[in-house]
This record gives sequence, C-alpha cells and structure tokens, in this order.
Amino acid sequence: METLGTFAHLAEEIAREAGEMLLAKRPARPEVLATKSSPTDVVTALDKASEELIRARIKAVRPGDAILGEEGGSTGDGRVRWIVDPIDGTVNFLYGLPDWAVSIAVEVDGEVVAGVVNVVPRGEVFTAARGEGAWLSGERLRCNTGVPMNRALIATGFGYETGRRRVQAEVLAHVVPRVRDIRRAGSA
Repeated sequence: METLGTFAHLAEEIAREAGEMLLAKRPARPEVLATKSSPTDVVTALDKASEELIRARIKAVRPGDAILGEEGGSTGDGRVRWIVDPIDGTVNFLYGLPDWAVSIAVEVDGEVVAGVVNVVPRGEVFTAARGEGAWLSGERLRCNTGVPMNRALIATGFGYETGRRRVQAEVLAHVVPRVRDIRRAGSA
C-alpha cells in the first residue's frame, strides 16, 4: 500500500545516497560540462551522474513510475512521477559554496505529495509529505505568523534569462526598502 510517508522515506533514502556520492566524487575544481538555457545555467558531469543514480534507484523499486529529471528529461508515463534536480544549486557546487542540494519530489496524478531536499554540505535533510508536515532532520518545522513586512526576512531567486533577471532586479529594488532584508542562496 502506497502512503505519502512511504514516498517521502524512499525519496530521502535516494537523496542521501546521491548526496554521499556527490561528496565522495566532487573534485576540488568541478568543470562545466555544458550549459542549458544560458551561459550561467551550467551542468557538470556530477549533475548527470547524480541523476543517473537517482533514476536507477527509483526504477529498481518502482519500475512503473515516470521520472522527470532536470538533466535527462521525462521518461515513463505512470500515475506516479518523480521530479528530480540532481544538484540544485550547481553554480554553488561548482564554486565550493555550501548551498547546494539534491532535490526529489513525488507527484501522484498530477499533485505533488512528498519531497525531500538534502542540503548535503550542511548535513540538513528536509522532508515533507502532504498532510504529514515538513521536517528538518526529524524536527517538525513550523512557519512563524504575524511578522510585519518591515521585519520580514525575504528569500528569493533569479531566473537565468537576462531579460527576466532585469525585471526581477527591478521588482527587488521596490521590495528592499519595505522589508528587513533579502537573502538569495542559489538553491532550494
């Protein structure tokens, strides 16, 4: 019997294994293998190796499921689909910064029901399953409430396409004076 917690647990096991492989095989200076949507949207050999490992582990346990991977695209057509970013924050990975992760989500009939983000260099594993909450290394996460905008810490990211980045920067210029501060880590 499939449960949302079962999906989250399997995704966590696989994300941990991929993270261990990435730490073990990361060279001192990873090289860019290719670029995707722009020169700043990079792919390393370990992005591909991580996704191959994740795909193999999913297929070994759940051969009928579909997989959508950032590097390998879409395969399969099952009602369960795994969504994989083998190194979320590849530029951080490339430069040796600690904000990169292995991210895996599970979708059932078009609805995301579970996920894991393994922030490998920090040893932090975030898990969530619909209706079961979100957790960080076994501790339940909770959102704070009632924070006025002028005391809010805001997290954001930027797209890769130059025109989109320009618009995002313009929006940010209007937000900065209204909030406590802005953070951008470069990964989930």
